[in-house]
Amino acid sequence: MSRHVLILAAGQGTRMRSSRPKVLHRLAGLPLITHVLRAAEILNPKSIGVVVGHVADQVRGALGNHPALNFVLQSEQLGTGHALLQAESLFRDRRGSVLVLSGDVPLIRSETLRRLVETHERMEAAATVLTARMDCPLGYGRIIRNGTRLSRIVEERDASKEQRQLKEINGGIYVFTLPPLFDALRKIPAAYGINEIYLPELVTIYGRLGLPVETVAVKNPEEVRGINSQTELAEVRQIVRNDKNEELMAAGVTVEDPATTYVDTDVEVGADTIIHPGVILEGRTTIGVGCELHAGVRIVDSTLGDNVLINNHCVIQGATIATDSRIGPFAHLRPETVIGESVRIGNFVETKKVSLGNKSKAGHLSYLGDAMIGSEVNIGAGTITCNYDGSKKHPTTIGDHVFIGSGAELIAPVNIGDNAYVAAGSCVTEDVPKGALGVARGRQINKENWVSHRKEGEETPLSEL
Repeated sequence: MSRHVLILAAGQGTRMRSSRPKVLHRLAGLPLITHVLRAAEILNPKSIGVVVGHVADQVRGALGNHPALNFVLQSEQLGTGHALLQAESLFRDRRGSVLVLSGDVPLIRSETLRRLVETHERMEAAATVLTARMDCPLGYGRIIRNGTRLSRIVEERDASKEQRQLKEINGGIYVFTLPPLFDALRKIPAAYGINEIYLPELVTIYGRLGLPVETVAVKNPEEVRGINSQTELAEVRQIVRNDKNEELMAAGVTVEDPATTYVDTDVEVGADTIIHPGVILEGRTTIGVGCELHAGVRIVDSTLGDNVLINNHCVIQGATIATDSRIGPFAHLRPETVIGESVRIGNFVETKKVSLGNKSKAGHLSYLGDAMIGSEVNIGAGTITCNYDGSKKHPTTIGDHVFIGSGAELIAPVNIGDNAYVAAGSCVTEDVPKGALGVARGRQINKENWVSHRKEGEETPLSEL
């Protein structure tokens, strides 16, 4: 049987109090709907549809890199049944089944979806509903059974006092066999007073038509938890964060304070790495084996080799750091920084679009931008590669075994040859040849007795110095 997926993502999410579509709010580095899409990938669906509505262009744009998505517009949000009906054009000529998901239910697990779809196929059902048991089912539709068989789903606002005591709830995730689906959807009446078509009413319609309806119970009710407010999003973030930290610790990573450690879904960390309190690892970051990340470190979309030490309060974005290097404290490595093996980057050093060869050092208070720096180079304190002329960026090239004295300014474009020296305090505007000493500073002048004359009111004008 062919499998298809449809994700409902048209809602405005008014309780979020945000101009951003609810399904694009981020959870552990990914939009909510991306978590749902990833969970459904295990089914290898023939097609994936997304129903969009509120700020539809933003949702389409955010999912533009996802392959083979088909979007349909629900111009008026008239309920979940109405949303599914808008997708008829996607599935009219298809066979098999369609799994219907909500874009704001990010904790659903792939294994649960596979069990749901396989049960639907094995039982040859017309519809299969994912259910859960909750101690506090406030706000959820209740599952009404006739013996063991599902007979209908009652929304909480329509439920009697006795029905509200039921603990089994509708998880809002369904599988439908395609041929009878859309004809049955058109039989659902609009809910009285609000003119919305609720998808759960399809269970009642199928019962009248004699079509078989099955249920599958989810083991952990958190999987079907929807997000409708910023508070609920924060609560789910904590669940995901705890799960990720437990996953890392089970793989041999030391997380000293899980409560203050924030690690995104796609981050990978090698065994025997130590993560101190207050560390944030974002995006597609990979940390090698045996690293140590001290307090206050933030690393985004970067790759660290083995045995890398990141000292306190460094920010690293879009960088690559090779084995045995030491960074910080208070260093800022910006995008396109490539650090070689056994490199030392010290406090208050900023890099951008720079490569540093093996065993090079920039220990203190330097800015290195648009530069190619060789191996075993010493960058003195306060060195600046002056890469911007007001309209264009220019490169600086520094060869191997070069010594750059403290306070040097390298005015790009400029090349410093292998084994060359640049004297401290130099403002270098021309290339320094291989093995040469570059000195570019004014001759010092000392004015004898200048201080005493100044105190006596006889200060020499600056123009005469």
